[in-house]
Amino acid sequence: MSGEGDAPVLDVVDPAGLTGTDDVVGVLRAAGTVGRWRNPDLWDALATSIVRQVIRAGQARKLYRAFCEAHGEEVVTPHGPAWLFPTPEAVLALPDDEFTTLGMAFKRRPLKAAAEAVLEFGSKWAELDPAVLRDEVQSVPRIGPWTAGATVADLTNDYSLYPYADLAVRTWANRLSTGRTWPETEPEFARRWARLAGKDLSAWTLLTLAWGVRHANTSGAVAI
Repeated sequence: MSGEGDAPVLDVVDPAGLTGTDDVVGVLRAAGTVGRWRNPDLWDALATSIVRQVIRAGQARKLYRAFCEAHGEEVVTPHGPAWLFPTPEAVLALPDDEFTTLGMAFKRRPLKAAAEAVLEFGSKWAELDPAVLRDEVQSVPRIGPWTAGATVADLTNDYSLYPYADLAVRTWANRLSTGRTWPETEPEFARRWARLAGKDLSAWTLLTLAWGVRHANTSGAVAI
């Protein structure tokens, strides 16, 4: 990889040393090691989480890519062209009907609010502790706990900051071959998940989400 700025960071999570209840840990260990690149760009991480709000991963991916191809910078890679997410300035300059044309009408207001906030506070936010950043970005209209947590997890790969009782984690936890019954409500699931995972909360959450992606890709299940 080449370009300006710091080199991207790859975090590798090896479940061999995972601690916690044996039924869950055994399945995650069997699935193997997971590597994930940290997102180096706060604006992209925040915008990605906004696009992902309240829709399934597959649909969010399509919207994100179409928006990038329409208004983002093209980058030539050894694997073909790719497009960056449009800059905050580009998002603010877009007319409202362009969001509608690209199926992003519901995302227009939060994206524009986030773009304004990043231009004003981005330098300050980049210096904050991740847990503080998670709270800080929620001052932006239409940015709630899920979006803030997903953004910071994308930036840091610390998935203890991710909303680890969201629908995706709950769904994949229930599909792990553990024979375990998980609480149905989000607060109850969060308490049990955090208690069982203990100090490995981040690894449990990241590995479970990765297991879900693999399961969806190999079984044809719908990605949450």
